Amino acid sequence: MKETFEADLWVNGAPMDMNPFVEEFISRTVTGAVRCLKGGEDVTDLRLRVDEGTVTLVVNGTELEITPFPNDVIANTFTALVSTLKGVDKVNSLRIDVKVL
Repeated sequence: MKETFEADLWVNGAPMDMNPFVEEFISRTVTGAVRCLKGGEDVTDLRLRVDEGTVTLVVNGTELEITPFPNDVIANTFTALVSTLKGVDKVNSLRIDVKVL
């Protein structure tokens, strides 16, 4: 069964509009990354925050503890991904909320 997603994105505190392709790409990328982490295997609802390189992950209502290596990979990956979107300059903070339907 193909998963469907709903996602919201904020960059530097401002909500960002996403077309369906971008929404699905970001949703699949972030859920794939989170599912590789202990405690993220059965993600149905997640919130990813990156504030100046520090990652906070809440999966199904529970905050996951992450070590420095995955923190840096996730922070760098999603900051770079989001920085390529139209209308985004420097990314100081970002938030991605995803629901797997």
